Amino acid sequence: MARKKDFKPLGPAALGLVAARFKLLGEPARLALLNSLMSREQNVNELVDSTGLSQANVSKHLAQLADAGYVNRRKDGLFTVYSIADDSVFQLCDLMCSSIARKLGQDLQAIA
Repeated sequence: MARKKDFKPLGPAALGLVAARFKLLGEPARLALLNSLMSREQNVNELVDSTGLSQANVSKHLAQLADAGYVNRRKDGLFTVYSIADDSVFQLCDLMCSSIARKLGQDLQAIA
């Protein structure tokens, strides 16, 4: 494996922050919410419909994603609308999905 030329190891505090962000993404429900939000901003009711999760679950996980800076929230009348806050989510998903697809030798969208 080739080494990255300008690699600088992270310190323990930085590694803890990275681990916490990855841990947040280790929950399938939160990944489902991010996946749904990648196409457009949505309110809680729309996310319930698109993910099949309960309203309580959606609200709980959206709060965690917002606190971590993964999603933005804004008021629109009676609704709170959520959107992707950090575009690195798109890059990370593309990286992981293409890696998994290569390992499986197939298109991930074809897997049910």
